[in-house]
Amino acid sequence: MQQSVRKNFAFEKTVAIKLEELAKDSKKSMTALLQELIEERYKQKELKNKKEAFNKIKGSATGLLKGKTIQDLKSEYEI
Repeated sequence: MQQSVRKNFAFEKTVAIKLEELAKDSKKSMTALLQELIEERYKQKELKNKKEAFNKIKGSATGLLKGKTIQDLKSEYEI
């Protein structure tokens, strides 16, 4: 089990009321709800970073196997 770290946040009153309402509706604590929302947002960030990294390398190998089929490649490397 991971160790918990205490953090204090100051919310605008309307945001705090919304947080309380969302937590109540989901039957979760405000802490659990915030953790869940942060994890979801972080997964989106990671996916965006992976897509950006892929787009940087996409097409970099274009033309390396021009005019060759899988069978051609296999026959070249068979022992």
